[in-house]
Amino acid sequence: MKCPKCGANIPFYDLKPNCRQCGVNILYFTQDYLLERDAKRTELESAVTRMLVAKIKAVYIGSLLAIFRMIFIIGAICAMMIPFSAVSYKLPLYEEKLSLGLIGLIQSFGNGLLLAVPTYLKSTLFSNATFGAIIVFAFFALLTVVDVAILLIYLLSFFKPDKTAKMLRNASVVACVLSLAAQAAAIICAVSVVKAAPYAAFSFGFGGVACFVLHLILVFINTKMLKKGVEPVYREFDPKRKELLKKIKSGEVDLDDLPLPVFESEEEHATRMKEFQQAMEEETAAELEAQLEKEAKAKEEEANSR
Repeated sequence: MKCPKCGANIPFYDLKPNCRQCGVNILYFTQDYLLERDAKRTELESAVTRMLVAKIKAVYIGSLLAIFRMIFIIGAICAMMIPFSAVSYKLPLYEEKLSLGLIGLIQSFGNGLLLAVPTYLKSTLFSNATFGAIIVFAFFALLTVVDVAILLIYLLSFFKPDKTAKMLRNASVVACVLSLAAQAAAIICAVSVVKAAPYAAFSFGFGGVACFVLHLILVFINTKMLKKGVEPVYREFDPKRKELLKKIKSGEVDLDDLPLPVFESEEEHATRMKEFQQAMEEETAAELEAQLEKEAKAKEEEANSR
């Protein structure tokens, strides 16, 4: 074993608490040394956490544009619930309806109608209407995939705010195209199926228009954010603390060579000195109170002895 201060060898049979060479108390010196190292590492690691929180704040609620972007992304997903089109199958003793919207498709899957689509496609009475529904559903499915991608990119956008803003803008452009394509397909199929399928009614909703409008707004919002830039607001010295922590982990810098605190702004220094002064005043007041109590007790004992 070596002395943590002077490095002198200490035999295993030497049980004295102090080093024979420099006289330092080994136990307390080691505790102070470890506490100081922990304080330095905590300062640097806290900076990394604060920077991550600053990025998350900047991306999600850091500005009015960021808040609007979050609202419209959620709104675009909710717009998928509005029917893009609907197909009604009607016979004297049979009637069924397939709605091409998020809620309608879930209901159709639950009652088994969605699984029966291949059978309707082979039917001479309902094949035209079913084929039109499949075309609209294809665009709807592609739009759903793009919306899911937009949501995932948005949730992970705090890693690279500017790059993900560009990806969100491009994905929103694709969603606009798919929304218009789905709406146009619904209108064309509604017009053509009405003439060709007397036992099936094909109607179109406004889900495609709603999705197009919301995604178009998202295009403008992300374009504006790209021009303005998504810049997180970091505390002073936090980027330097993060870089220094990387160097410590890679072995370029020794933690023991750093001062405590490692970095300190004027504001942080003033706050620390104020807290230190308050602690000293409280300690002095406590010592003075204890001294007064001790003197009062001594006078009382003296008076009793008389």
